[in-house]
Amino acid sequence: MWFEPSSWPSFEVVHFEIMAKTPQQAVDFYSKDLGWKFQKWDNPGMDYWLITTGNDNVPGINGGLGPGDPVKAVVNTIGVADLDATLKKVVQHGGKVLQPRGPLPGVGLYAAFEDPTGNQLGLMQDDTAAK
Repeated sequence: MWFEPSSWPSFEVVHFEIMAKTPQQAVDFYSKDLGWKFQKWDNPGMDYWLITTGNDNVPGINGGLGPGDPVKAVVNTIGVADLDATLKKVVQHGGKVLQPRGPLPGVGLYAAFEDPTGNQLGLMQDDTAAK
């Protein structure tokens, strides 16, 4: 884990949302690159997918994906085991690196990318020795 949970206030992020002009393209991208699971929400008249990002026994959040214009005001950061391998997959599947890999001293390695539908996200690899 790249942070000490006890040192953070109790205002945890409990959901994130990704908007995409082409939702299926985003579903395909995140399924392939990050292994996220998508389930079409069974709500008539609403085109929306629920996103499961990992195992329930590991700290993290789940979210949703719906049609709309990408929002670039909030960047959610995704924890990864291998930042370089993930960045390579991002580019291979149509994403663009916005901020190359760099250290956050005492925390880890960070990079930012834009998915093929225009959403910006961060990637963090745990590495307390990062300088």
